[in-house]
Amino acid sequence: ELDELAEDERAADRNVTTEALVSKAQAIFVPYHLDVAEVAWWSAYEIGQRVCDAFDDVPVAERGTRQPRIFIVGDACHTHSPKAGQGMNVSMGDAFNLGWKLVSVLTGRSEEALLRTYSQERQAVAQALIDFDHEWARIMSAPPETREGEAAPRFQQYFIEHGRYTAGVSVRYDPSPLTGDGAWQHLATGFPIGMRFHSAPVIRLADGKPMHLGHVQKADARWLLCAFAPSGDLDAQVTSLATVCSALDPILEPITPKGCDPDSVVDVRAVLQAPHHDCEVTQMPARLFPAKGALGLRDYEKVFCPDPRAGDIFEMRGIDRDKGALVLVRPDQYVANIFPLAETEALAVQLDEVFLGSRCR
Repeated sequence: ELDELAEDERAADRNVTTEALVSKAQAIFVPYHLDVAEVAWWSAYEIGQRVCDAFDDVPVAERGTRQPRIFIVGDACHTHSPKAGQGMNVSMGDAFNLGWKLVSVLTGRSEEALLRTYSQERQAVAQALIDFDHEWARIMSAPPETREGEAAPRFQQYFIEHGRYTAGVSVRYDPSPLTGDGAWQHLATGFPIGMRFHSAPVIRLADGKPMHLGHVQKADARWLLCAFAPSGDLDAQVTSLATVCSALDPILEPITPKGCDPDSVVDVRAVLQAPHHDCEVTQMPARLFPAKGALGLRDYEKVFCPDPRAGDIFEMRGIDRDKGALVLVRPDQYVANIFPLAETEALAVQLDEVFLGSRCR
């Protein structure tokens, strides 16, 4: 960090030299020594904290009446200091958010109105980043003497408090057609609606393989729907899942292109409470044991059980053991909503906001 600039001053006005940079680096390294034999390249980076009013080409007066046609992502719409290492991280979040929505529209799964949500969601994220960076850069840029004594704990505390932010898992989208309002959040408190799906260890029923539930979702623009079975003996749990799957069939079939696998748009998975030694995958309903591909081979990988050695997912993620839950996850791995197992019609209403084919039910 060299110095603060005045409001009407640019870094170029300071006439920074190689010698000045080497001298600054040597002062930072004290009490150690730094000898520079040759400088191959250098530049002076001017910190700017800016964010665009919108990340698409729709004027404010036309929002809600015209579809966007041009989008910007990353540094094109938000710039800030490099202090927290969030430039590329947030930029990739922008691109992923826009990417799955473009895929959904260009493949005919969703209306163009879905693209409006890109700017709505990511502009708010960028503004939060700028607000965070403004404070973080101020703390990081303070002269060394102000970070000693009483000031040092503040520096450390701020870094610890915002660890989830710098890790990229603190983003939370507001309620919208894509994100629920939290009416049933109590059914799975460890999966906060609007935030990244917080994975947990499970055991795959078919082969007893320990794995993470979050790893089953691929970056292929598909939605994930996880059904967590309610309490009861094994027969009661399987019956409950079968009932849910029967209710899902008339909801998911219209949005699934003809000739495609049944999980090509919404990938349904399930987690039982029973130990994996107590049941067989062949007991599962067809949607959890589907025939797929040209040869109609069975997909054995859709049902899971808790892994008591690594931690019970029902306990770890606050899932209501008595009632179970449906957890809907967006293609970018953000939790879209949580529903009771019997509220498949509420699920259908939310999917109506996303998919064209669901209106044909």
